[in-house]
Amino acid sequence: MDSTSIELLGSQISRVEVEGDTVRIRFEPAYLIKTMTGSVERTRWWQNGWLVFEDARLEDDAVLADLPAECAGGDVGENVFTYRDMLPVPLESAGRAHCALRLRGSDRLLSVQAGAVRLELEDVAKYIEHIRPE
Repeated sequence: MDSTSIELLGSQISRVEVEGDTVRIRFEPAYLIKTMTGSVERTRWWQNGWLVFEDARLEDDAVLADLPAECAGGDVGENVFTYRDMLPVPLESAGRAHCALRLRGSDRLLSVQAGAVRLELEDVAKYIEHIRPE
């Protein structure tokens, strides 16, 4: 089975938009890792997109002053699953959702509590490199 995930470490968070009870986190770019079944090599790609939380609230809007910033990792959760330092592609889930993302150079967390989460990637992923085992 082939799989794709966003590697949060190093992905760029350019901005956060809050409109009513929707919080949108912009990745510009997000770095994707693609794995093919039976292959020891993986590939790295980049793609822009949004991590969208509905029925949501941003815990501390002071973190917006630290953007844009490189993501230094963190957690994104949906229902009983918590993804550490990565996001599966695709991602869409109703129910309890949250994120706590660290920003390089900041002590604040980009933290959201929500009732649903989805990932909206734009265009097509662009190839960067092969990742070969050492």
